[in-house]
Amino acid sequence: MSVVDRLDATVFTAFGQDVIWSDMLGNVAGLAALALGWRRSLLTWPVQLLSGLILVTAYASADLGGGVGKQLLVIAVAGWGWWQWSRGRDGSADGQVAVRFATWRERAALAGAAAAGTLAVGGLFTAYPGLSWNPWPDAYIFVGTLVAMIAQARGLVEFWFAWLLVDLVGVPLAFDSGLAFSALVYVVYLVLVLWGMRDWWLRSRSAAPRPAWEGAAA
Repeated sequence: MSVVDRLDATVFTAFGQDVIWSDMLGNVAGLAALALGWRRSLLTWPVQLLSGLILVTAYASADLGGGVGKQLLVIAVAGWGWWQWSRGRDGSADGQVAVRFATWRERAALAGAAAAGTLAVGGLFTAYPGLSWNPWPDAYIFVGTLVAMIAQARGLVEFWFAWLLVDLVGVPLAFDSGLAFSALVYVVYLVLVLWGMRDWWLRSRSAAPRPAWEGAAA
């Protein structure tokens, strides 16, 4: 039996749905990455990269082309975020970075990119049904995850708000797709998101200087 076959094997059944190894392991790694992101640790990025690699198998087994594409983007953005945070450390041993709220120009850019990206990807999934059986929610999560990770890489508190919006759609879509463990993990994500949002919000109020890699505020 190959590694891929082992990852697609069933671990247990929950709510009448089979939970496969790739779904469970990938999402556990994703939870760890989110917790490390809340702690502003550089380790969040390699763990996120590992999660993406494993979840590619899970989404492929559920015939969710958008999920596969999302995880490939997660892998790419995780590499970029790792590089960004490596340059933007605040001097602590664990690679923590300073966080801040986005400027209004940055918020408009993120929101505009999310809207345009969702329309473009949703249109693509609709035109080619083989890519996704549920095109618009899949496109929303696909683009929302990318926007959230870009905001995280730049140390923006809005990263947590973006994840919150993704979770609101991710839970029912994961259940409908037969990925029960993903759905349960999204619920845990919600708790971590609210906790992390509060922590970053409070830290953003400190007078810590912004790292040079963020550039000048608009």
